[in-house]
Amino acid sequence: MNSQQIVAQKHQSLGGEMLLVGNADILSAMVRIPVVVIGLVLIALSVPIQQSLGSSRTLDFTIYSDGSTHVFYELETNPLEPEFSTKLFGTTLENLTIIDNSGFLLSYETVGDSVLIETLGASHISIDYDTQELASKTGKIWKFSVNPSSEYSLLMPNDSVIVEMNNFPISMEVENEQSRLVFTPGQTNISYYISTLASAQTTELISEDGGTDNSSILWILGGVISSIVIAAAIIIIKRKSATSESPVIIQKDEEPKLQSLDPESIFKAKQDLREDDKEIINFISANGGQVYESELRKKFLLPRTTTWRAVKRLERHGIIEIVKKDFQNVIKLRSTLEDDS
Repeated sequence: MNSQQIVAQKHQSLGGEMLLVGNADILSAMVRIPVVVIGLVLIALSVPIQQSLGSSRTLDFTIYSDGSTHVFYELETNPLEPEFSTKLFGTTLENLTIIDNSGFLLSYETVGDSVLIETLGASHISIDYDTQELASKTGKIWKFSVNPSSEYSLLMPNDSVIVEMNNFPISMEVENEQSRLVFTPGQTNISYYISTLASAQTTELISEDGGTDNSSILWILGGVISSIVIAAAIIIIKRKSATSESPVIIQKDEEPKLQSLDPESIFKAKQDLREDDKEIINFISANGGQVYESELRKKFLLPRTTTWRAVKRLERHGIIEIVKKDFQNVIKLRSTLEDDS
């Protein structure tokens, strides 16, 4: 009997110890699991928030034939923060404009290649500016270099021919005879040159004949010279016919022209003008030498800020003047060119 009781007591004590150990593990697990779950939930919630705030929605680069680059991008911001800081592509900027999602201009301060913006509760902002630092020229070859942290598009200049590219684009398309490339984030280096009509014709002859033909080149040059001579003869004939008209008609037709510059004389004096600036000058000249700023926006389908930057750029070149009339801006061609300011 005693031996059976002793054995029974031992089994009971062992069973009790196993029960106590099991309860302690369960309690500790019950305490730890909610803590771990809450931590995982907080991490999962914080990651998309951090990625969304300050992330780039749109990033576009437009390269012009003179090597300048227009940069435009939209960024999502935290409406609860009064200020927002972001990196810029370059330190020497022109026409920097920052607006919020309501179209209002925002105040900012640039420090090196960074900008501190007073967002004032905006959920996203738009930044655009011009810079000369992204493209450099060696001989006839231009090299464009950029290293964004998000996907971006690149619009090449008119008549540009790419000769080297270290990063293959994810998509390519032609837009108004310009190549638009879309790249993934990372460093991109593109080498290109601006072709001319004569070089394009010569290249076409080489591809068809398998080599250069001096006689064909001479025929091309002869055709170009003949076209110039014919055009000059037509202009002289028209001027002579205009002078043969009555003095009253001459005064009515020529007086407005004396008030503004001729586009061709502007282009000869300002050979570094952009193509879009030349189109604006031609449009103003075709409308009697003056237009409203709103007419430029309607004609070229440009945003208000982009139109204003183009107008101010032409004003700095001494080509136009801005006059207020009926609470609107009237853009006038000057009668004489002024030095760049």
